[in-house]
Amino acid sequence: MVEMTPQEIFEYKLKWKPGHTVRLHSDLVDQGKAWCRKWLERQNWSMTEYTDVYEHTFHFKCMEAANDFSVAMPEEFVNQ
Repeated sequence: MVEMTPQEIFEYKLKWKPGHTVRLHSDLVDQGKAWCRKWLERQNWSMTEYTDVYEHTFHFKCMEAANDFSVAMPEEFVNQ
């Protein structure tokens, strides 16, 4: 895929967000971000901090990515 500028990524995300969401305990935010950076292109995921107490919400363009993310994270820390 062609490299996108930060502005293009922002505009692209506006078209598909909120997408498919997975809520993750805040203790695992670094692990969640690392997984996303390794497996997904930046324009296909996003994260909103503190959407609930001790919880962040990860947003994915594709359902498959959301499911893969959920499986990769420890089960007791994931809510869909």
